[in-house]
Amino acid sequence: MSSFHLQFLLSITIILLGYLLKRTHLVKEADGEAIARIVFNVTLPCVIIVTFSGVEFDLRLLWLVLIGLGFGLFNWLVAFFVFRHKAPRTKGTFMMMVPGLNIGLFAYPLVEGLWGFEGLKYFGMLDVGNAFIVFGLTFLIAAYYAGGKGTVDIRTIFTRVFRSVPLVTYLIMFILNIINLSLPEILVDTASVISSANMPLSLLLLGIYLNFSMKREHVLQLSTFLLTKYGIGITASILCYFFVPIDGLFLYTLIIGFILPTPTSVVPYAVMFKYDKKLVGTASNLTILISFVLIWITTTFIL
Repeated sequence: MSSFHLQFLLSITIILLGYLLKRTHLVKEADGEAIARIVFNVTLPCVIIVTFSGVEFDLRLLWLVLIGLGFGLFNWLVAFFVFRHKAPRTKGTFMMMVPGLNIGLFAYPLVEGLWGFEGLKYFGMLDVGNAFIVFGLTFLIAAYYAGGKGTVDIRTIFTRVFRSVPLVTYLIMFILNIINLSLPEILVDTASVISSANMPLSLLLLGIYLNFSMKREHVLQLSTFLLTKYGIGITASILCYFFVPIDGLFLYTLIIGFILPTPTSVVPYAVMFKYDKKLVGTASNLTILISFVLIWITTTFIL
């Protein structure tokens, strides 16, 4: 069995373990919040530190930052057009789920298993641009259509964006890399030990959060959302495969990155601004399954 098929099977096994732990009540879904905080604030920043410590900066990596930002903005414009005639809260629910990509929690464990830290370097740069979409634009959309349930002032947005530990870590490592400064070796070694927990914890968390209950009246709305998100993503991936002249990990990052699922941060936004949390959670989980299958098929084809 090839290494990437083995990696996908291992990933599925760990996700199923997380789901079984929840179903057997050994772990509660509420426990996932604590695991998520550890992943986002501890293990993922350590992965970023280790990944970027050995990065030699070149112009192609900067392009990935701009592409991550531009792709999110394009998705937002398409979602605005598709859902323009819906009620404000329905519009806000689905518009906040289309633009962003779940790179830190979903892509990182798969990429680490397939390409190691070299692959994480490329996806990390894509996630720098994506982070401004996830923690900035998506938050703004959720607040704007919440019908007065939240605030939308610029200060609140910037405060929230720059309170994101992964984003701040990205920016610090990015700046240190450009000015050719290195972190102390003891710090990098410590981060390396902690970063090894990121992949299993992230995959367990995906399993704990799996939930697919939905109301009949939401089926059409969910179908429209999924067609919009994956219509854009699959089209962009195909265009990249045939027309992007750069081969290797840069191309693989774009092809796989464009079909990643909705970021899990939309669930806290749904809670914060009083959206339908079950609907948002179900939509997010569906994208996880769809993206998993699409990436498995894609990597089988391109590798």
